[in-house]
Amino acid sequence: MPEQYDPAAIRPGVDATNPRDNLRRPESPASTGDNILRKLAACGQSCWLDDLSRQMMREGELSRLVALGVCGVTANPAILAKAIASGADSDTDIKQAAAASRTAPEIYEALVTTDIRGACDILRPVYERRGADGYLSLEVSPLLADDTDGSIAEARRLWAAVDRPNLFIKIPGTKAGVPAIEELLFEGININITLLFSVERSLPASTSHSVELSLQVKLPAISPWE
Repeated sequence: MPEQYDPAAIRPGVDATNPRDNLRRPESPASTGDNILRKLAACGQSCWLDDLSRQMMREGELSRLVALGVCGVTANPAILAKAIASGADSDTDIKQAAAASRTAPEIYEALVTTDIRGACDILRPVYERRGADGYLSLEVSPLLADDTDGSIAEARRLWAAVDRPNLFIKIPGTKAGVPAIEELLFEGININITLLFSVERSLPASTSHSVELSLQVKLPAISPWE
């Protein structure tokens, strides 16, 4: 039988049917010794959060969720744009960047790379402890879904700007995305493949990792002095 919630025990603004909001409830199982997220981890399952905002980090919400057992965060342009537009946390940075004549894409990228860097730092202990978790996923522009060279260039730029080992660059598994994924994996950039809606697209995307590993194994060692 589903758990019955006491409305008096739920804080205003918290959705009792939302799993992430349930973690905030003082009397939730996740806030006691009976931690459902850690039970999932014991079964080999990792809970990643599909949400991120500067407010979550400023108020300590992301740190609390990580302490409860959240193992990673994935974000996309829609999530990040909504976070920027829905609060005032980024307003000062936006005004300063606009006054410096920076374009809207430049301002957006500066904001999100700053926020992603901070979130990666919060998740870093999970990454160092578990290896397969503790990552934060940042997506390239959806306008590059059919642009191999553009995806590679933006992924390199985002990877360098964030400069954290527990960053995933998310790239669509489109026909143009697969060769970009192979090249970036070969360069040592962590890649998370997204938008796989069919077997036809999933198979090429999944084999891109095998292609990259094969190239790494077959290439001879090169001396830095040669």
